[in-house]
Amino acid sequence: MIPSRFSRRALVASAAALAIAPAWAQPAQPAYPAKPIRLVIGYAPGGSVDMVGRVIADILTKHLDATVVVENQAGAAGVVAAQRVVSSKPDGYTLLAGSSNELAGTKAVNTAQKYDPSKDLTPIGLAALAPNMWVAGAHVPVKNLEEFIALVKKNPGKYSYGSPGIGSTPHFSAELIKKLAGLYITHVPYRGSAAMTTDLGGGNVDFAIISPLAAGPFLQNGRLKALGVTTASRLPNFKDVPALGEHPALKGYSLAGWFAFAAPKGLPPEIQAKLQAALRAGLADPAIRQRLEASGAIPAKGDEDLAQLIRTDMDKYADLAAYAKIVE
Repeated sequence: MIPSRFSRRALVASAAALAIAPAWAQPAQPAYPAKPIRLVIGYAPGGSVDMVGRVIADILTKHLDATVVVENQAGAAGVVAAQRVVSSKPDGYTLLAGSSNELAGTKAVNTAQKYDPSKDLTPIGLAALAPNMWVAGAHVPVKNLEEFIALVKKNPGKYSYGSPGIGSTPHFSAELIKKLAGLYITHVPYRGSAAMTTDLGGGNVDFAIISPLAAGPFLQNGRLKALGVTTASRLPNFKDVPALGEHPALKGYSLAGWFAFAAPKGLPPEIQAKLQAALRAGLADPAIRQRLEASGAIPAKGDEDLAQLIRTDMDKYADLAAYAKIVE
């Protein structure tokens, strides 16, 4: 049978409709998240970054109704994990829970680092600040910042300070003390804080910057003396310990570490907004804030500009790396 002209027109129209259907009739994408989220932490379990990272995981679990799988991948002060996330698909299913080390500091000293935190990651939000404390061993004859500065200026090169590693936030924090006050103190890098704190308490190193949580027991038994905190103001739990910037020789001092989370570059804005909303909701929860405080951190408000913080601290660290000639 030969089709009529009307039938031929109908067939052509139907074929055309089928040809263009995929352009407008694609099935709707499932709402995010539609599968488990992988949260990568660049440090071993049990440390401060891991503790805060697991708080972030719980926030996402609750406020996104998501399954969150935490994966610890330690190496190079968080750089190995960060590089893994940078190289992942920007779909919101691979995220980084990190610190100011790999999200700002290490770029200034690690020549092998391939990624730029300010360009190759999508910042989600700041979770907490990580205050540190400048302490002296019990064997050092100082009781306050005034005596510390006077002693070291009188004895350049005689005293030492420990840090948990080259390019770590405590390392930079101590170098800023040296730069502002014009001091010469020998740096002794360690592989982490545990051995450093032991040596400090035993008199094998003279000063260090460590977290108040780690310093607490040693302050109570008299093996360490607190001289100042690295935040711009005093800490609520250590009101008798001055901020370093209170001393005229250290005016303007402020260099705290921090914890945050990020995604690969190119994350869709709607997923970024959803993750940020979940973080804000979590940080408004008193139970979450209490958990962060118990780990020695200061909970963020949830509205901080993480992208600006990364850029600002990268500049600070680059300046200090040049001053101290730090290269890893």
